[in-house]
Amino acid sequence: MSTVLVLNGPNLGRLGSREPDVYGSANLDDLRALLVAFARDGVSIDLRQTDDEAELIHWLYEAVDERMPVILNPAAFTHYSYALRDAAALVTKAGLPLIEVHISNPHARETFRHTSVVSAIATGVIAGLGFDSYRLALDFVTAP
Repeated sequence: MSTVLVLNGPNLGRLGSREPDVYGSANLDDLRALLVAFARDGVSIDLRQTDDEAELIHWLYEAVDERMPVILNPAAFTHYSYALRDAAALVTKAGLPLIEVHISNPHARETFRHTSVVSAIATGVIAGLGFDSYRLALDFVTAP
C-alpha cells in the first residue's frame, strides 16, 4: 500500500467555521472522507494539519525519508515562508511529486495572496476549486 501525505497549514483546522463564504462549510474530516472515498485501491491518505511552521517542515522531511508524494496546502505560509519552500524543494528534488493546492483562488483575492514562494518548486499547482483541488491532486500523484 502506498501513502499520500496531505498537509495543511495554519488556520485550515478551522475549515467549516472560518470564512465559509471563501472556504465553504466542510471541515477537515469531510476532506478526509472525500479523499479516502476517491483514493485508488491500495492508496492510503494521511491527512494532517498544523499551525506550526516547524512541524509542517518536519512532515516534509518525513515525506522525503519515507518516499511519500505530497499534497500541500501551505495556507498563509504560501506567501512568505522560505523555510517551508526549501523543505518542499527537498521533496521534488528527491523525485517525489508535490502538488500545491488552495481551496480558494489566491489570485482572485487580496494582492498579498498573489505570490507563492512554493509554486516555483512544486510539481504543479491547483487552486480555486474547493476540495476538488485536493481530489485532482490526489488523482495526479496516484496515477499509474
